[in-house]
Amino acid sequence: MKKKLLSVLLCTAMVATLAVGCGGGNDGGSDSNADSGSSTASSDSGDDADSDGGESSGGGTYAIVTKSAGNPFNEKTAEGFQEVIEAAGGTAIVKHPESATADAQVSVIQSLISQGVDSICIAANDENALQAALEEAMDAGIKVCCEDSKTNPDSRQVFVNQAGVQEIGQALMDAVLDISGGEGQWAVLSATSQAANQNAWIDAMKEVMESDDKYSGLELVEVAYGDDEPQKSTDQTQALLAKYPDLKVICAPTTVGINAAAKVLQDEKSSVKLTGLGLPSEMAEYIGDDDDHSCPYMYLWNPIDLGRLGAYTSMALVDGTITGAEGDKFTAGDMGDYEVIAADDGGTEMILGAPFKFDASNIDEWKDVY
Repeated sequence: MKKKLLSVLLCTAMVATLAVGCGGGNDGGSDSNADSGSSTASSDSGDDADSDGGESSGGGTYAIVTKSAGNPFNEKTAEGFQEVIEAAGGTAIVKHPESATADAQVSVIQSLISQGVDSICIAANDENALQAALEEAMDAGIKVCCEDSKTNPDSRQVFVNQAGVQEIGQALMDAVLDISGGEGQWAVLSATSQAANQNAWIDAMKEVMESDDKYSGLELVEVAYGDDEPQKSTDQTQALLAKYPDLKVICAPTTVGINAAAKVLQDEKSSVKLTGLGLPSEMAEYIGDDDDHSCPYMYLWNPIDLGRLGAYTSMALVDGTITGAEGDKFTAGDMGDYEVIAADDGGTEMILGAPFKFDASNIDEWKDVY
């Protein structure tokens, strides 16, 4: 059957390699479109493209909006999203805003509304500031989900969550406890102060720390914000070292932040250790149990799979398999069956899986994967 395509297709190739540097928000294959985003469009690839087991029929035009250009995690998420949409015979539009701000994302959303896309899957830079733009999109019949970092419930139909908030908070807090030896000062190096996922994980860590006396010897001295920019994350790490000479551990629940902090700590031969959420390919040289390595271990999930699940979810919303209501179920191709559940913010979500630990014993086998 013929798939119906929009007449306007943006054709810049997406660069999704993790080897590219992340500075300045201008790499990653960005162009200078009027909506401040780079884009990728695929063409209809045939009638049987959805034979991989998903219930969605493909076709149509599906957009993914990342946090910003030059973010390696987001680039891999977009890669997974594009893979699934194109295999299903649809058109994938990938947008990388030039900066990790709500304003940059609003501009991209408005452009996508004018193009008449069928769905938008977005990693929100601000939980609330995108509401007007995303409500306008939904009023225009565009299906909206978010992944990685959620919007508020009024701005989405469902959230594709990479892992449970409490699971992440527990894993990171236990890592800080272990690496610090159970006592001493520690700090958080986050992304932006408005990032819903970062804030939720940090709050979960604080709740874990307050819930059990075994964490009573730990002192959280500061939550610093590197805004998911390599240079600012580097500067914030150096500031933490200068301000807190007794600091033992930095926890960076952001792939940009942990990579920048790891380099600072290792280059300066600092005794401060690092944990958090990082990409194996970027962090392999910093992972180790000895004094020559700044990060004993860290966690993450597969960003490609997160993007793939975002794509399957987008298609399921468009074809009516799900509405985003609690209890909805669908098959995400070879990823298996998923169910929409209640989220703690009053909206709904689905969860990709538990965080995975990367350490010296397995980092070599994963560094070439993503």
